[in-house]
Amino acid sequence: MAVTLKRLSSIPPFIFRNFPLSTPSRFGSIYNFSVSSTNQTAFPNSMVNSETGADVDDGQEFIKWKNGGGHFHKSACIDPTVVIEIGAIAHPKSVLGANVHVGSGTAIGPCVKIGQFTKIGYNAALSNCTVGDSCVIHNGVCIGQDGFGFFVDEDGNMVKKPQMLNVKIGNHVDIGANTCIDRGRLVIYQL
Repeated sequence: MAVTLKRLSSIPPFIFRNFPLSTPSRFGSIYNFSVSSTNQTAFPNSMVNSETGADVDDGQEFIKWKNGGGHFHKSACIDPTVVIEIGAIAHPKSVLGANVHVGSGTAIGPCVKIGQFTKIGYNAALSNCTVGDSCVIHNGVCIGQDGFGFFVDEDGNMVKKPQMLNVKIGNHVDIGANTCIDRGRLVIYQL
């Protein structure tokens, strides 16, 4: 089993010599890691790929991220400049842009998209959402979970309202500690 690195963006890298945050991937180059059964080595329980530096556990779909020690799913699309701290995890099909910082204990749910230069604090939980560029999400924030919504049906029973919409956070947003932003529900009125 080996980890392969595929470039998903054809945007050419720009490097400005006097700009302190410049990196070759700063302008949108995003990579996708995948695990294949070729190039097997003699490591008993884990392997290290020489190209990416990512640790791969045999039989597992989550891989240890080289920059910070957290884990990501093999189907996640993560820029090489991202820091995922120990204890944090990026779930399947999540997308993390350039220079994103994910704090320890944070869970990035499936299909979550996070824009470049966004910082996420410790023990946050993000699901069913899109976060823009240059955002700050402080410790303990929960975004995109089910809200508290019930209605009484024809028989007088309390029934949970289905909440199936996604949360969209714009650019340059600062979300305070322990804030909850629930996902919405679709309301269709009949006349």
